[in-house]
Amino acid sequence: MSGSDPSLRRSLGVFTAGWATFINVYTPQAILPSLAADLGVTGAQIGLAITAPLLAVALIAPVAGGISDRFGRKRLIMAAMLALIVPTLLVAMSTDLPSLLAWRFVQGLLFPFIFTVTVAYIGDECSGPDAIRTSGIYASGSICGGFTGRFVAGLVSDAFGWRAAFLAVALLTALAAAFLAWALPMERRFRPVLGGLAGTVLAYRGHLRNGRLLATCCVGFGMLFCQVAAFTFVNLHLSAPPFSLSQTQLGSVFVVYLLGMVVTPVATMLAVRIGRRPAAAVAMGCAIGGIALTLSGQLAVVIAGLAFMCVGLFTIQALAIGFIGVAAARARSSAVGVYVTLFYIGGAVGGVAPAGLWHRFGWPGVVWLLMAAMIAMAATALSAWRNPR
Repeated sequence: MSGSDPSLRRSLGVFTAGWATFINVYTPQAILPSLAADLGVTGAQIGLAITAPLLAVALIAPVAGGISDRFGRKRLIMAAMLALIVPTLLVAMSTDLPSLLAWRFVQGLLFPFIFTVTVAYIGDECSGPDAIRTSGIYASGSICGGFTGRFVAGLVSDAFGWRAAFLAVALLTALAAAFLAWALPMERRFRPVLGGLAGTVLAYRGHLRNGRLLATCCVGFGMLFCQVAAFTFVNLHLSAPPFSLSQTQLGSVFVVYLLGMVVTPVATMLAVRIGRRPAAAVAMGCAIGGIALTLSGQLAVVIAGLAFMCVGLFTIQALAIGFIGVAAARARSSAVGVYVTLFYIGGAVGGVAPAGLWHRFGWPGVVWLLMAAMIAMAATALSAWRNPR
């Protein structure tokens, strides 16, 4: 296969778009203690460096979708990636928490113009099995980016300080933008939504009446709800006896994310063969079984359970992203915007909703809540995703 093969270039392009976005989303997570110490704030306050961009994403994603449905795909993705370099550099120059949070919020305003539009691009340019495979490639890029952002930030910060970590991420974003300019073919099947603001409002009205789309959004909500809840409270669980893991050991638990990058494309190929609904059933069974394993008193079993959960949840995310293009026949970018908004609201809720169960029942209470949420996700997906293979 030659380097000019449009299919290969498209795959490399969507992978890069997912990767470049999520190295920026999770940059501070590995260096929060350094940020807090240097800026003179508490751990709880510096945690807002993660919350600020996610709040911006939830607010702007529908707007980004509407703009893309009017003006196209690749040019908007490229413009957002190049613009993202600026607030990333300004984060590195921040001298206090308010300025850092402000520039992180600006980063969050740009993220949906990359990943929301990329998912819409996939829905426009790919169909059938190709759409499932390409969605899996995009999901793998997102997973890889999430891990890379944490890893690079920690590595560079240890050697040169946290400001250098953001400078390194800005450089990686610039390189990704240059590569994407070559790799991602211009859209060919894009059809703009006409009618100005009224046309956009009508498009969203149609989305809110689309039962299969809303069900898919609920699956996305549940996915990030479970992911954030699991990794927030399992850290508390593993830092206590009988495990008593150190902070460095807790950080290494995130290596299980990389399994998602390897397994998701394989799982989406399975979906091509057996159908989206059977693949969703297998994925959710894997996630439910995995979270159940974390009730073990053996550390190796707990880690294995988290790995199985990640594989299942990342697979269901790829399947959900791929189904948006099926559920929404037109105005796909705004449809993705609705999905992304609910997706990140799910993550925000997942970080706080299990707190009461954690304080009363400990980790088992969180596990039972997550199992119930996963069962509800499975039932929703199996009911809504009735379509030809």
